[in-house]
Amino acid sequence: MPRIDTHPQPQAPARRRFVQTLLGASLAAGGVAAPSVRAAETWPNRPIRLLVGFPGGSSPDLVARTVADPLAQALGHPVVVDNRSGAGGNIAAGLLAHATDDHTLGVLINGNMTIAKILNPALNFDPLKDLAPVSLLTTAPLLLVASTHVSSHGAEVLQEGRRAGNRWSYGSPGVSTVAHLGMEMLKSATGMAAEHVPYPGNPQVINALLVGDVQLALLPPGLAMPQVHAGKLQVVGVTSAGRSSLVPEVPSLAELGVKGFQLDIWDALAAPVGLPRTVVARLSDLMADIVRRPEVREKLYNQGWQVAGQSSEALAQRIASETQRMRGVIERNHIQAQ
Repeated sequence: MPRIDTHPQPQAPARRRFVQTLLGASLAAGGVAAPSVRAAETWPNRPIRLLVGFPGGSSPDLVARTVADPLAQALGHPVVVDNRSGAGGNIAAGLLAHATDDHTLGVLINGNMTIAKILNPALNFDPLKDLAPVSLLTTAPLLLVASTHVSSHGAEVLQEGRRAGNRWSYGSPGVSTVAHLGMEMLKSATGMAAEHVPYPGNPQVINALLVGDVQLALLPPGLAMPQVHAGKLQVVGVTSAGRSSLVPEVPSLAELGVKGFQLDIWDALAAPVGLPRTVVARLSDLMADIVRRPEVREKLYNQGWQVAGQSSEALAQRIASETQRMRGVIERNHIQAQ
């Protein structure tokens, strides 16, 4: 067994500088793993907490639980879903932004990662500064639906809505939600002037449509289509750029004459900004593989989602673009979170 010298001789300054230079060159050449590389190789070393800002059974919760098990198998450590509901998901996003244990991740929605601080300057985190995009997991368009109390159909609904001015109203699951902002975008694109009526959630929006209290709403396909198939609501168009594989029989709003209109809801995996970049890159690759597996893709499709699996860089670009676009809607309409 080699002898260990517990009292090494002090190095001369010149030799110490030489050793430091050599060590730096080795790191640069890949001879010794840099700290961030070592972090990726040794991470994780304990269970992962996966924050979700909505209750069990919600869409983000179902997405998180669908990817949690395969992610745990890939990492070799449990992934525990932790529901922290409230403030449209911003309570969980704030906890994620301030986590320092390197083992907390989150499944967040559009607003948590884009416009949260614009809507509420007093928020205790800034998504553009405090959150690291990891991977876009799922996307879905919304459906513009109309009450059956509206006599027109298809593109004619848009024309009738324009003529009705503020005699028409639309429902949303709350101020500053994607459905609210999307309808304000649609009003600008079509010349409609329907008044906004916020409700506690989409079930109440649907009830208002059924009885004719509101004429229009933007709803997720999974909620809207059962009502459409039952003849209780009529669908006008889908907010994706073209037809969606989720509802291929429904024309896009662009097909109906609303040029350039596109709006999606999405779920993404995010981390605190301090998580080492190599770990983020590893997670990004893992999630892209996981959501594209046939069994995972099928589960997410049945939940009303299209899989994305975009990289952290692509997600960051999407966040920047969407933030800029929605900022204009918010400022033009003087919208604030409630």
